[in-house]
Amino acid sequence: MEKTLRGQPGAKRVEVTARGKLVKELTTRGDVPGQTLKLTIDEPLQAFAARRLGPESGSAIVIDVETGGILCMASMPSYDPNSFSDGIGREEWKMLSDDERRPLYNKALQAMYPPGSTFKPVHALAILEAGISPEDIVVCGGGYRLGNRFYHCLGRHGPMNMTRAIAKSCNTYFYTMGRRIGIEKMAAAARTAGLGGKYELPVPSQSYGTVPDPAWKLRRFKQQWTESDTLNAAIGQGYVLVTPLQNAVAAARLATGKIIMPELIASRARGTNELLPVPPEYLQSVRMGMREVVNAGTAVRSRLPLDGIEMAGKTGTAQVRNLSSGMRGGAGVPWKYRDHALFIFFAPVDKPKYAGAIVIEHGMHGSSSAAPVARELMTFMFDQQKAMDALEKMEAGWGGDIATRMARESAAYQAALRTPAAAIPEAGAVMPAPTPSATPANLTKPQPPE
Repeated sequence: MEKTLRGQPGAKRVEVTARGKLVKELTTRGDVPGQTLKLTIDEPLQAFAARRLGPESGSAIVIDVETGGILCMASMPSYDPNSFSDGIGREEWKMLSDDERRPLYNKALQAMYPPGSTFKPVHALAILEAGISPEDIVVCGGGYRLGNRFYHCLGRHGPMNMTRAIAKSCNTYFYTMGRRIGIEKMAAAARTAGLGGKYELPVPSQSYGTVPDPAWKLRRFKQQWTESDTLNAAIGQGYVLVTPLQNAVAAARLATGKIIMPELIASRARGTNELLPVPPEYLQSVRMGMREVVNAGTAVRSRLPLDGIEMAGKTGTAQVRNLSSGMRGGAGVPWKYRDHALFIFFAPVDKPKYAGAIVIEHGMHGSSSAAPVARELMTFMFDQQKAMDALEKMEAGWGGDIATRMARESAAYQAALRTPAAAIPEAGAVMPAPTPSATPANLTKPQPPE
């Protein structure tokens, strides 16, 4: 974009005396202004997405599935770019650098996360490409045994076909199918869906993510691939890493059955007729499973408040780190150890126009943290006033709009810098016991992974 936008500076050739005094102007070359470059970004939607993410750390992406144009790519919290135009102050730079929510980081393009259960529709694509019928049944008895280890499911779901397995997020179904088709087919389908790749976008940097396979593990760790690696990958954990943009592209491809390529420059967003290598009737099983997720499954509270318009999606929870005693990163652990919340979506179900992905860092559950953001974004695209009314009520509970909250955080940070540090207790001094909520004994039940 730089060559198009910058233009060329003008110049003036003059005659001067030995002391530099102007005698006369000889020639003048005027400035050549840069050209206008139209982006695909929908400015009202971009602003709404940034506001709707609220005080959370995360990102939101929406793609026009007809053209591939990226309509919004919000990463929050953010910063005021005007602070850098004349040189940012030391205190402001330190505040941004020290913030654990990473406001200087473009999460939409650079952050990588395990996709968790949002990977299951992509895994379903691999199952279909392997020639397995979506009506094949796997009986879920609460988990899957591999050797002497038992891999738990979210419940005892009973007989599961593909559509029901996506709707109920049945780990057992995907464990079973993952071993049946193998990691190679799973990895190939993930790449077909857009994971693990770099897109030709006019941005300085973007992350690739990781779509693991035996060759990758041998190259990276000098270790052989194992069956347990396959089971972890089958539900979007283990070595699998994706960016929010890649997840949004996967949602767009599943929604349309086409090899959608994301674009930021409007003149390049022309769509495509290249199809995924899956029969349309099989792909419909994946879409119907995603429809059930929102309208009767794990994200039922995020149904669109619009007559005649339905959203399809898939919730996901990505484990940040292993905790003792099999604990998940729920509300009983520090924020930075809590699980990430993810959601992929498209709407309307019957004729998709938009697709996208939401990530709420350390939001714990995709159904309660990420899916509601997607619901409001899609509501905004079809009924802006209804979405704005809901947003204003939420912002009142958050303590104001973005500018108000940023100003308050800056004032609090500066006040903390000027407050003397608490004195270090002398040796032998009696320290108060930790509060009950901070003690390991209070961390009792693992959080559900959705």
